[in-house]
Order: sequence, then structure tokens, then C-alpha cells
Amino acid sequence: MTENKIRGTLQSYLRWPLLLGILLIVMNVQIYFISLKAGGIMTAYVLVYLAVAIILYFFKRGALLHDLVNYAMRFHASIDSVADEMDIPVAILGPDKNCLWQNKQFHEIFSPHLKKNYPIQQAIPYLTDQTFPETTQENGEMHFRVEDTYYKAILQRIDVDQTPEDVQESVGQIGIGDTIFALFIYDETEIVYALRDNYDQRLDIGMLYIDNYEETVGTVDDVRRSLLTALIDRKINKYMMQSDAVIRKLEKDKYIFMVQHKYLTKMQEDKFSILDEVRSINAGEDSSVTISIGIGTQMDTFAKKQEYARSAIDLALARGGDQVVVKSKDKIQYYGGKSVQQEKSTRVKARVKAHALRESIESADRIVLMGHSLPDVDAIGSAIGVYTIARALDKPAKIVVNQVTTSLAPLLELFNNSKDYPDDLFVKSEAALEFIGDGKGVLLIVVDVNRPSYTDAPELISKVSSIVVIDHHRQSDQFFENPTLSYVEPFASSACEMVAEILQYVGEEIPLKALEADALYSGIMVDTNNFMNKPGVRTFEAVAFLRRNGADILRIRKMFRSDMEEFRIRAEAIQNTEVYMGCFAIAPCNAQNCESPTVVGAKVADELLDINGIKASFVLTIYNNRVYISARSIDELNVQIIMEKLGGGGHMASAGAQLPGKTMQEAVDTIKQLLTKMKEEGDI
Repeated sequence: MTENKIRGTLQSYLRWPLLLGILLIVMNVQIYFISLKAGGIMTAYVLVYLAVAIILYFFKRGALLHDLVNYAMRFHASIDSVADEMDIPVAILGPDKNCLWQNKQFHEIFSPHLKKNYPIQQAIPYLTDQTFPETTQENGEMHFRVEDTYYKAILQRIDVDQTPEDVQESVGQIGIGDTIFALFIYDETEIVYALRDNYDQRLDIGMLYIDNYEETVGTVDDVRRSLLTALIDRKINKYMMQSDAVIRKLEKDKYIFMVQHKYLTKMQEDKFSILDEVRSINAGEDSSVTISIGIGTQMDTFAKKQEYARSAIDLALARGGDQVVVKSKDKIQYYGGKSVQQEKSTRVKARVKAHALRESIESADRIVLMGHSLPDVDAIGSAIGVYTIARALDKPAKIVVNQVTTSLAPLLELFNNSKDYPDDLFVKSEAALEFIGDGKGVLLIVVDVNRPSYTDAPELISKVSSIVVIDHHRQSDQFFENPTLSYVEPFASSACEMVAEILQYVGEEIPLKALEADALYSGIMVDTNNFMNKPGVRTFEAVAFLRRNGADILRIRKMFRSDMEEFRIRAEAIQNTEVYMGCFAIAPCNAQNCESPTVVGAKVADELLDINGIKASFVLTIYNNRVYISARSIDELNVQIIMEKLGGGGHMASAGAQLPGKTMQEAVDTIKQLLTKMKEEGDI
């Protein structure tokens, strides 16, 4: 067909001299009318022209066609040779993904031992059906690696019915079908290594703070103080030198450093061993030095990385210190945080926060208080404590309580039955929205929670003018944006303890009634499990303040007595407890008949710690199609780290999480898998 096409094109060109001869004859006739002599001369030339044209058309056509066909064949052979000798591996695939043709490079690299018409997956197993393009307008692309060489594969789809007729005829003769694929392989090893080197050599910015510098250094004499400071500096600088980092001391307890990203990866792999090295320094009097590190990474500018580093160090300190927070634009990673947060003896911060809280309340027109969803006694007790400040400053205030549990009902009944408090002191979120109105001049005070999504009425957050947060849980990567005041102290035993301290510094004219003291005392007692879980010196000082203001322990004890059904459920949960890995107690608790199953689960978790050999307890209860996990430990395990991996949080010794859409058995299996993985990785 190629030869016929060339012959037809050539004939069209050879006819043109004959057609022009007709034009010359017409011209010759017209000249005869002008001059016979001129017409005769032109006739001679026209006859010669026509003779040459006829000779070319009938006698030289075959020779010219033969030469053109020979040239075309030689050109086609040259193209085949070039394609076969190309440095880029190339292959032609049929619709069944079999290799129809391949050049030498493709054969030598990918199919040296394969016979003809083999499935392409035998040469390149990484190619899947999803890689092949569906239309001719798109290309399939895939990256794969063979030993130390990186390749990029490009697949182009060719529909035969859109190709020239001679190609269609050839394809039809060999019975390929309607579709073929062209496969091109490019070696991108140098590009991959260049990108990797560029990624590894990027500089990340970090900030390192000594958590308890004043408390630790201030307790030693002058001679040991210099030695202790030098030892801390030496360990920090030695660790940074191992990672080729540049570190500078900003203040006596603050450092800033820059490190290549490849060394940051190594630091993450060894779980930032600098935390353990510094903690091992003997500072005397049973105290140890701890540090916190915040690192900003994966940002385009150094200014943004420094901003992320500062945000990360603030988050590390808010979570209690002795840990590393690595913040990028995609996620936040936590390392360390295994030690118990040391209680600060100074109350300067509490005094400053108390004055700031008073100023916030005085500048507001209306006050709304709320805790976390399914509020407990600590949340409501601390809210009542802040309410006393608003009442003393003549500011109308409401406390949001959407659901009253059996553990909370006795406390609310005391206030509802008292003439000293308005009937609408406790309201649901709908009534709170009406109270807020347009939100101007409204201050929202959130207690016992620092996650917006965990609050009792998240829809109120965007409606108010300003927000204050008072909480004792460790800060997570979810937080309130631009609060007027944020007072988060992870070392505090409860939010009620923090509010009790605030009441002592907010002003002498703030009176505290006995019923309000009972509420605050109850919150401390519940969150510390009757002063067995993380009470500190400041905890008992707060309790002493509440006792002086009329808190009655007998009245509180009667208020929190349990009924027989709850005791039965707790006993059944303890009986069904499984001891996993020899030290972890996992207990499903069927408390659906109780109004507050999560509280029952928390009580069971506390009781399981009394068993010898148990390092941590995990009690699971189902409520509102969610599995609630109550995790407890004494001092051998940080359950907060475990719960954070499940989307929860809390304290080192007391934490929790929620697993929506899971059955009880699925939740138990999830905890077991997580404990096994963390054990293998050395996190527990």
C-alpha cells in the first residue's frame, strides 16, 4: 500500500507538465492571430516541450518511482535501527499486555531471559492494570525501583483506528486488535538522589528549654550549682554535636539550634535519647533535671519554621515538659513525656492568672461557663468556683449542663434546692444560646477541658467575644484559637484545685459559701480518687482553704455513695478482667443500665490498680454508640501517650479516649494491638 500511495502522488506531479502543455497550445493559437511567423516559432518550441514531457511521463516514471521506494525503505530501516539502539528502554504492548516488540536496552535490562510475546508483568511486576491509560489523551505513569536504580515508566495508549491506513492494515494482518501501548522507561536515579539529598540537607529549627531550672539549681550550693550547670550544657552540646547541629544559648535555661533534616530523622528513631540523658543527672534531694524541645520542620521559610518551633515548645511545656514536640504543616509528633510532672512550689503564675481572670470577667457583660461533654464533678465544681467570682463582681452567669449523670445529680440537687442560687443557674445549650444573643460582651469560660470538640456545647465557641480556658489536662494538638486567657497546668490534680487557688488571689471581697466549697472539694476528691492519684502539696493546701470555708467531708461522702446496681456492675467488670502481657488489666464494663457508665468505668479502672503486678488498667464502656476507654496507672506507665494514639489524652496516670463505630471486642483488640506495638518499639 505504501508503494501504491507513492505512485499515485508521483503520477499527479508528472501530469502537470502535460496539463501545462495544453495551456501553451492555447497560447500558441492566439499568437497565430497576431503574427504567423511568431506563431510558427512558438509551435516548434511547444512541440519540443510536449515531447520531453511525454518522455518523462511514460519512460522515466518507473525509474523515479523505483528510486523513491528504495529511499523510503532505507529510511524505514534507519528508523528501526535508531529505535532499536536507543538508550531509553522502549517496548510495544498488545491489548493483552503482552510484549510485541522491544529494543535492545529494554531486553538487556528487564527481559534478558524471557521469550517473545511474554506478559509485561514478568519483566516489570510493578505494572498493574491501573497503570494503563484508558484514553489516548492521558498517559500512565509509575515509579519503581530495581535494586539501587530508580525508574519512571510512561505508558501511551494508541488506538489503531486513528492511525494511517497502512498502519491499520499492518496491524490487522498480524492480528493485534484495536489498541496497543507504547512503554517508555526513564532512569531517574540521579534525580531521586538529588531530591533526597536536598530533602535531607534542609535545615530545621528547634528550641530547647530546661523545664525546672530555677527549682533544681536553686536547691544546690554555689559550688555544685556551677558543676550542675556545666554538666547540663555538656550533655546538651554533646548530643547536638553528634547530629552536626548548630546550637546557641539564649538564656541560662533556653537554647536555639539548627539541624539538618536527615539528623532529625535519626533523633526521632532513637526517641530523642537526650531526654533520658539529661534526666539521669543527679541534681540532689531526689530531684532531676528535665528538658523540653520544640522543632519546626517542613516549611518553606526559616521564619515559618521558627514560628512552628516556638509553637511546638509552648505545646511541650503545656503538656508538662520532659518531652519533644515536632511540628510540621501536616502533623504534630510527640516523644517522651514519660516522667511525672514536678509540682511547682511558687504560686506566682496562679496569682497572675487570677488577676487576669478577674480583669476578663470585669470587662464582660455576661458570663457563660461550661466543661466537657458528660460533665463530671470536677468540671461542674470548678465552674461553680468561677461562678462565685462572677457573682461577686455582679456579672450574670450561666453554667451549661446538657446531660446530668447519676454521679453529678446529687451535687446539682443541692444547688437547685437552695434559695441562694437562681433556678436557671444550670442551663442546656439552647438556653445558653438565647442568653448569649449576638455574642457581644459575652465571655465563655471553659473548665476541665482544653479541646474545643470535647466541650459540652462546641457550637457556643464561635458565638462569643472572648474565651478563657482553665484546665489540668495535658495540651494536645487541638486547642482553642486566640483565647483571652489560657491557664493549663498539667501538674495540678484537678481543675477544682486550680480554681481554689485562683479564689485565694482574685480578691478578698470574693466570699465562698459552704455549698460552693463542697463542690470544689468534691471535684478534687473525685479526680484524685480520694487523694490516692497525684495529690501534691498545693492540692492539700487548696483542700485546707476549702475546709476553712465550710467544706464538710461527711456531707460530701454521703453525696457520692453508690447504689447496689452500680456495685454489681463494678464487681462483674472486675471478674471479667483479662490480664494482658502479664501487667495490663483490660476489662469490658457492661454499664449500659447506669445513667453514667463512663463514671462507673473510671471507678473500675481505679480499683484494678490495687491488684499487685498491674501496671495499668483499661476499662471499656459503651455509651451513645461509642466505646469509652478509662485508662489508669500509678507511676510505671504513661497512659496518656497510649490514649493519645487512640485520639484521646489526659494525664500520665489518668487518661481516656473514645472509639466511635467499634464494638466492644474490636476496641479490646485495638488496645491489645497498640500495647503490643508500643512494647516492640520500646515506647512502654
